[in-house]
Amino acid sequence: MAGVRWPPEDSDLQPPRVPAATAAAAAAAAAEMISDDDRSVAADSWSIKSEYGSTLDDEQRHVDAAEVLLGCNFPAAASDYSSDKDGTDSNEVEASLLGLLSYWDASYAEDLANFHEHGHAGEIWFGNEVMETVAAWTKNLCANVYQSQNEEDNNNCTSDSGRTSKDLSGWSVLDIGTGNGLLLQELAKQGFSNLTGTDYSEGAIVLAQNLAARNGYPNINFLADDVLETKLDRKFQLVMDKGTLDAIGLHPDGPLKRIMYWESVSNLVAPGGILVITSCNNTKDELLQEVENLNQKKTSIQELDPESGSAPAVLQYIDHVRTYPTIMFGGVEGSRVCSVAFRRS
Repeated sequence: MAGVRWPPEDSDLQPPRVPAATAAAAAAAAAEMISDDDRSVAADSWSIKSEYGSTLDDEQRHVDAAEVLLGCNFPAAASDYSSDKDGTDSNEVEASLLGLLSYWDASYAEDLANFHEHGHAGEIWFGNEVMETVAAWTKNLCANVYQSQNEEDNNNCTSDSGRTSKDLSGWSVLDIGTGNGLLLQELAKQGFSNLTGTDYSEGAIVLAQNLAARNGYPNINFLADDVLETKLDRKFQLVMDKGTLDAIGLHPDGPLKRIMYWESVSNLVAPGGILVITSCNNTKDELLQEVENLNQKKTSIQELDPESGSAPAVLQYIDHVRTYPTIMFGGVEGSRVCSVAFRRS
């Protein structure tokens, strides 16, 4: 199963074109997994949903359909509302080109060329509606966290200047795997201003910088950095991930890299800070289980070395987005994406 890059919802954005070599490789890899009938039906459906319209030739339509079919996790109902995956391990996903840096370098090089030639921003992972929902929901979540924390401090007659601030402009925000950086622009609209975006593709960083400057957000900081081997030496009060864990899981060494991901990300979140993950390849409960595994590992290490002097940086579930549209497939209700928030101890 591969991740799916959903086409832009804005009509003025040109849909991404998968490079010919990449598309051919993806189609070949999918050929043995998808029947001719399924591929034909999906291709017809994709021609309706895509901004390519009905002008797609059969070859391109089948390539796009293969990506869509591989990217959907309907049989497992990846959803906020369904947690069971009978007989399927959460890490058992097919390796994909979307897990490789070479794919993203090529993709963002093309997006950057389209930006310079046509002014297009490129695609928005999971669509514009999901991005706007995540940004607005995160703003409210941070405000609620501040309020509950302030009440707790008042009850305990304590005050800590290092605690989170009601003023969102004071929150340090990191978007890992920022891509074109549009999520950070959306967060800026919600009142956040101390914004940093990282991506391991330098082409993504160049595109994000160009878009931020054009759209009036020159103060957003973008830099090339691989979250699995991060060079960042600071922690952030809010860390965002929209699709990055999905892409990491599609690497040929996905299970190992997911472990590296959780270790790294948990260390990037400041004590009392928040992590928000938006995913299309994982259910809410699968993310909760991975966090539980991380917490157990950190706690075990602490027990083995009680003299280390520092408590383990565990993550605790706070909330998840409950307003995404749901669909029915095979008698199971679910949505194509989930957004889950955790707080670091």
